[in-house]
Amino acid sequence: MRRNCRDDDLLSVARIGILWPASDAGSVRFMEWSFRTAEELAAALRAGEVTSAELTDEAIARIERDDKVINAICVPDFDRARAAARRADQARAHGEDRPLLGIPVTVKESYNMAGLPTTWGMPQHRGFVPAEDAVQVSRLKAAGAVVLGKTNVPLGLQDIQSFNEIYGTTNNPWDHDRTPGGSSGGSAAALASGFGALSIGSDLAGSLRTPAHFCGIYAHKPTLGLVAPRGMVPPSEPAWPVDLDLAVVGPMARTARDLALLLDVMAGPDPLTHGKAYDLTLPPARHERLGDFRVLVVDEHPFIPTGSAVRAGVNRVADALADAGARVEWHTPLLPDLTEAAIVYTQLQFSGSVARFPVDAHEQLRTRAAGLSADDRSLDAARLRAMVFSHRDRLETDNRRELHRHLWRQLFTEFDAVVCPITPTPAFPHDHDPDPLGRRIDIDGVEYPYFDQLVWAGLATMPGLPATAVPAGRTSAGLPVGVQLIGPMFEDRTPLRLAELLEQKIGGFAAPG
Repeated sequence: MRRNCRDDDLLSVARIGILWPASDAGSVRFMEWSFRTAEELAAALRAGEVTSAELTDEAIARIERDDKVINAICVPDFDRARAAARRADQARAHGEDRPLLGIPVTVKESYNMAGLPTTWGMPQHRGFVPAEDAVQVSRLKAAGAVVLGKTNVPLGLQDIQSFNEIYGTTNNPWDHDRTPGGSSGGSAAALASGFGALSIGSDLAGSLRTPAHFCGIYAHKPTLGLVAPRGMVPPSEPAWPVDLDLAVVGPMARTARDLALLLDVMAGPDPLTHGKAYDLTLPPARHERLGDFRVLVVDEHPFIPTGSAVRAGVNRVADALADAGARVEWHTPLLPDLTEAAIVYTQLQFSGSVARFPVDAHEQLRTRAAGLSADDRSLDAARLRAMVFSHRDRLETDNRRELHRHLWRQLFTEFDAVVCPITPTPAFPHDHDPDPLGRRIDIDGVEYPYFDQLVWAGLATMPGLPATAVPAGRTSAGLPVGVQLIGPMFEDRTPLRLAELLEQKIGGFAAPG
């Protein structure tokens, strides 16, 4: 490395275990860049303190050393990464500068990337290799990023964990017996392990926010429609520029400022459709000082309790806001009904998920749904009924969603952000029960239906609101805990700025010890 470590640098580097033997006998090279922010790396590259080739070699060395245990990088692309790093260094030598020029990053496996397999963890698509990059992969490359490889996912992206038959199980860097979350769990584990400075994922049921919460990093679920998703598509489907109903693609990072940097690269309409007519101009954050924010804190849900560890994280953020002079409230009649919100979200999610079920399976579901009591208002019942929705049922549910969007607009005339949990617990132990509906989540010693924990993620997903996942401390056992900051539609810079100010106040990412 070109830059020498100071004594205090050596201590901090040694504490987080990033020593690496150099090629010459008896010497030690410090892997000093692995946990630096993208912003810091960009500054160092501009100043000539390090080259992209050096950053990339260091990242690859760390992956080759540590990923045998974590299993985050399921499709390495090291040869092309080194070539891209050399091109980045040459471009910089010729005076070029782009937002991510020369910075090592990773990409969720579910994004199409020319020349690499895209399987979504589904064995029947093991051999599928797309010919074109997803639009977000293209934007990363256009910004100068060096893609190290692709990160692991659950089967079909349909779990709160990240394991599949093709690539195996990804472990949480803080506790290898626990999940890093899903479905962007490989990306979160990679970031927490120092495998690149940034990653991109997707989110329909918390798939960006839950892994960030479980791994102690940052993630941002953009406003629905803000970031073009083309090419983040199952391998059986064409990569067309469709407008998704609930799902979004978005950035993951180790700091809030890096999230904003990556969102600027990703955001904007698809050039094949809306981009022909529209340019993106996001409004600035509502406030620049922590004390100016008006924040609603919500830590209770009618469908599922909040575990003590997560409640402590919410309280820590609320206390920090109050200490900074922000207006913090815990109750308001403006908050949309959480029971109704969870049911509408569940109906939208599951009515869309079964569209391609075989006819005989659909008839079995219809028989089961007909046997439900009319008084059954559980989420399990909502899931089952939604699986056999008629077109009329779906339209009626869409109308209920529009009412919620209106209510949220009214709430955000009085508040700037809502602080709430992402899931009720920190990262839980691996659970590979092949029947996910039979799984249970343990909340302070009491078991609840596994998928009921999605109600917090659905709070922002159903109306399409932006939500930023931020670290909020650690449990007594040392596991990370995060919260989400929900903001007004298309005002993504407001929760991102709040995240940055909170990071300055209470701290943020820390590497697993």
